[in-house]
Amino acid sequence: MRGRSKAAWLVLGLAGLLPGTAWAHAILLDSTPAEGATVPAGAAQLSLHFNSRLDAARSRLSLAHDGGDAGVLTLDGPGAPDVLAAQAKLEVGAYVLRWQVLSVDGHITRGLVHFTATAGSAP
Repeated sequence: MRGRSKAAWLVLGLAGLLPGTAWAHAILLDSTPAEGATVPAGAAQLSLHFNSRLDAARSRLSLAHDGGDAGVLTLDGPGAPDVLAAQAKLEVGAYVLRWQVLSVDGHITRGLVHFTATAGSAP
């Protein structure tokens, strides 16, 4: 019995040495546009960068304008494994970019990015 107990503690100790990101949820590191940003209306590149690789086929972005229903965006083709990107045509107003991602460790995370599109150049 004593041998099994030592072996169990050894396994637990070794598991603690594994990189933490292997077991973590995908966390949003930064976005374009950034949270609370003001951007010019028109064609826009939307991009979300996460701390881990994503299963892009099972992840999605949607965009809602001025409190309306969110439309699902078509993701750009293969790129960096930790980035989701899409193109959008922005009209003047407030936007909410909703994201739902599946990290390769099997965890789903969700979040929002709020930004505003204005006529002319962004400040």
